[in-house]
Amino acid sequence: MRRIPHTGTERHQRSERSASDRRVDNLLMRVAQGDRDSFAGVYDALAAPVMGVACRVLLDEAQAEEVTQDVMIEVWRTADRFRPERGAAKTWVLTLAHRRAVDRVRSAQAGAERERRAARLDAPAPFDEVVEEIEGREEQARVHRCLAGLGSIQRLPLVLAYYQGLTCAEVAAALSTPAGTVKSRMRTGLRKLRACLEADR
Repeated sequence: MRRIPHTGTERHQRSERSASDRRVDNLLMRVAQGDRDSFAGVYDALAAPVMGVACRVLLDEAQAEEVTQDVMIEVWRTADRFRPERGAAKTWVLTLAHRRAVDRVRSAQAGAERERRAARLDAPAPFDEVVEEIEGREEQARVHRCLAGLGSIQRLPLVLAYYQGLTCAEVAAALSTPAGTVKSRMRTGLRKLRACLEADR
């Protein structure tokens, strides 16, 4: 099998990963080359962490199982998009999992909101409630815009910590990244997020 050349940056980043992470990285790169057998190793290594992320977001095991299957299928289909020089395969896959789970939550919330709006048609809300709701939505939209502007390396730890309630140690374990590195990325991400929110006022 043809070996894939590595850049100096990629070699440095991959040297910081655990043997387990490097093994999964290699397996996923083989999957990208069409090696079906290697996908079983990727699935065995990452299905449980993906399920964990989905459960924390959805709070529903059945839906989390569906998301896990969807994510692993997406990993199989898009393995060629994995770039080891940008981070570990586990981080890439967990990012996909979080995005898919959040999309499902948003879809469910949108459906529930449509039902609530329909129920309120005959009972207009007081002016103050309307203003408060609009302001809350605008603030949430501003946060989402600013989060989207962060790089995934800084955004994912913040999302796991502040939206999923993980401790710094748990975030580090989920991302297979040293706790000190996670803290540094979170501090940088928070500074950028604060600056973005202040500029958007």
